[in-house]
Amino acid sequence: MLKHAFIAIGLVTAVSGCASNSQNPLDRVTYRGEPLVKDVKHGMSQERVLALGGEPSSVTPRTARPGLCQEYVLYHDGHETPYYVTFDSSGHVDGKGFLTCAQMEENQR
Repeated sequence: MLKHAFIAIGLVTAVSGCASNSQNPLDRVTYRGEPLVKDVKHGMSQERVLALGGEPSSVTPRTARPGLCQEYVLYHDGHETPYYVTFDSSGHVDGKGFLTCAQMEENQR
């Protein structure tokens, strides 16, 4: 019994240490109807993304590559999650996902 408790504690510790910079697969299901999630495509212009998703909560220059990162907060049934859309130096989408811009940048290092 004690052995099982230590295994469970170890697994929870390992998962929680990685959880801050990993995308939750359930977010893809929960927020799949959001325009930013379902309609934003690779290569889309920044102007088109703004038309679909509105003004982001923040816009920051990227450090890992040239370009910008727009951060949004998506809401569903009282829950919220961060969502980023990145743009290359020409202003076209080159990434998106369920992280903050800071978490995305940290993952790319």
